[in-house]
Amino acid sequence: MTGTILAGGENTRIPLLKGHIEINGKRIIDTGINLMRNLFGKVVISTNAPELYFYCGAPMIGDVIPQRGPLTGIFSVLTNIKDDAIFAVACDMPFLDERLMRHMADKYNNFNSRTNKWDAVIPVFEGKPQPLFGIYSKNILGVMEKRLDKGLRKLRDMLAEINVLYIKEEEVREIDPEGRSFLNINTMEDLEKIRGGKICLV
Repeated sequence: MTGTILAGGENTRIPLLKGHIEINGKRIIDTGINLMRNLFGKVVISTNAPELYFYCGAPMIGDVIPQRGPLTGIFSVLTNIKDDAIFAVACDMPFLDERLMRHMADKYNNFNSRTNKWDAVIPVFEGKPQPLFGIYSKNILGVMEKRLDKGLRKLRDMLAEINVLYIKEEEVREIDPEGRSFLNINTMEDLEKIRGGKICLV
């Protein structure tokens, strides 16, 4: 499994490069890369602006088709790696929980070694799937390509067409009670909530 940081967003709602935002003195993307390396031994960055991330020392993969969005990023990485699956997270998620990631990876590996059944492993929190914190298999490349050909870019909508192992919310909360893993920074208000202490940093 290859760890994957999705850093292809257009930053339209925040005047900052989200992956370079510092939380507790560290850039979010650096924290994610280090965690992924510890877990999986390898990590790639999905980006169309490699010059921004050369310093990270990680391989980078650009979009293979001219459509923006996480679906394209995941498709492009799956197309270009040797492993059969990736663990994908967004570059603006500052509180990734290593225990939850390991739990999901173990579920994927254990189930698929016996049945070869699951195309993805996705946690559920607050009643909703969290597709930007998930495992995706190469088995879904055909489905993804068809959706992208039709201009269907929503990652969450694709889940209905593949075999997904959903990690139930109660199971997620046993590891990450507040769902901190799924917090991301889309606006300056989000950033102020985190830096202002409304969301606990430690």
